[in-house]
Amino acid sequence: MTWSQFYKFRSYLRTSLWIIPFIAIPSALIAIRILRRLDVWLGWSFLDLTTPGAGAMLQGIVTATLSFLVFTFGSLLVAIQVASAQLTPRIIATTLLRNPVVKNTVGIFIFTFLFALSAQDRIETRVPQLVIFFAAILGVACFASFLFLIDYASRLLRPISILGHVANDGLAVVENVYPEPSHGIDTATSQARKLGPPARVVQHDKKSDIVLAVNVALLAAEAERTDGVIEFVPQVGDFVAIHEPLFKLFGGASVLADETLRSAVAFGSERTMEQDPTFAFRIVVDIALKALSPAINDPTTAVLAIDQLQRLLRLAGSRHLRTDKIRDRSGRLRLIFRTPNWEDFVHLAFSEIRACGSNNLQIVRRLRAMIENLVQTLPKHRHAALRQQQALLDRDIKDRFKYAEDVALAQVADTQGLGGHSGKVKSVRSRN
Repeated sequence: MTWSQFYKFRSYLRTSLWIIPFIAIPSALIAIRILRRLDVWLGWSFLDLTTPGAGAMLQGIVTATLSFLVFTFGSLLVAIQVASAQLTPRIIATTLLRNPVVKNTVGIFIFTFLFALSAQDRIETRVPQLVIFFAAILGVACFASFLFLIDYASRLLRPISILGHVANDGLAVVENVYPEPSHGIDTATSQARKLGPPARVVQHDKKSDIVLAVNVALLAAEAERTDGVIEFVPQVGDFVAIHEPLFKLFGGASVLADETLRSAVAFGSERTMEQDPTFAFRIVVDIALKALSPAINDPTTAVLAIDQLQRLLRLAGSRHLRTDKIRDRSGRLRLIFRTPNWEDFVHLAFSEIRACGSNNLQIVRRLRAMIENLVQTLPKHRHAALRQQQALLDRDIKDRFKYAEDVALAQVADTQGLGGHSGKVKSVRSRN
């Protein structure tokens, strides 16, 4: 199994809801056999249930767990549709299907259902008390899990919970992709011009898809082994059509086999967060844009999204973002692997939200508060892009608001959007 195949297999396991319930099926059958033998060996009679009583209890557990399963899957499908319509469809694979609570709860239901169903056999003449006791514990656990799942799902599907989960995953990705702290201005590079024309170009030969992840360590090692340089043409998250350039090979790297290089790239139909630091920004921005749409008109949710964008931008601004040059231990260039820079993150976080929400007082005040907060907390070499966004915000405010009082109110930074600090507006009015 190549690295790309293993990556896709692991991602499929993480996003599949049926894996844990499927494992619960043989586990229940094995557990019932083990407990039956232990019951015969121990001769335990703690519950002292009769055959009709044990049968009635097991039948009740079977009925309850089957009802829990039907209700859980039905409710989950409805919840996914509602959440994807009101927030963004991209949370289905990244947040909902990866949630371990839902998977484990369904696994408990399946395990209990099959265990109780199997326990109904061979109780015509003798009641296996240990088996019945264990089934009763599982039944209580199912009721508790079902009630917990209802409470957990109602909390999980709130916008603030979804935004928090996505932002936390995004923070982890930023730290993984940019491991070094910022130590000055991130210098862009033009390695292709220095290296000259490539000795060979490797094209994408499979179906058109999105780059999900790249085995950077493998590519750097192969480049070092052949004393050459490998340039990975697209970025993680880019759509690559068939026959488009995938690799440019320089020097000794031109002898590398095409399949060796292609096996270091994982493709898929939808972006993931593992190596894509801008995807978390994209999801949060999409939620904000959906909230600002005329059909939903929920600017408060957009303010909550800006709260998370502030967290993400602060971390990104504190890291060294130019990791295009991957060098070996001797300092020689081995791999060109492009990643987003600070301006990319700033444009992604501000531009669309400002364009769609610059006519809303909550949005412009919260955006200004985010700019001022980041200017105060990030190094000076990050301020230029933020000041540019502040200038654009000021121009939008003057174009969108026709009353001087509204303009003055919109030019106040407010971490709550509208309802927080407004002292500056009073001073403006007093001068007027």
